[in-house]
Amino acid sequence: MSKPIRMSRRTWGAAWVVLCAAGLAATAGLNATSAPDPRPERSVSAECAEYVADVERRLAEAEAEREGEGDGVLAFSRVRGGTGDDCHDELRDHLRGDR
Repeated sequence: MSKPIRMSRRTWGAAWVVLCAAGLAATAGLNATSAPDPRPERSVSAECAEYVADVERRLAEAEAEREGEGDGVLAFSRVRGGTGDDCHDELRDHLRGDR
């Protein structure tokens, strides 16, 4: 039987360093190529601006009632004359703070 090949500690360490460096280089390369493009400025239609303002007003009213003695429930319907679907992105951005 032949003897198994043994590697010295120095060889194992060098191999480990090379693999780590290759992994870091590959990660840096992937991160550099997959950076998201900044969002272009969008103009908000008058309908969407009115819809977002209405939602803000209703949220403010609900907050005022909550601080008082009111214990009502604030509910929003998903469909509002077609405007709600068209303004989904604008409302989401507004509520997230991406104004």
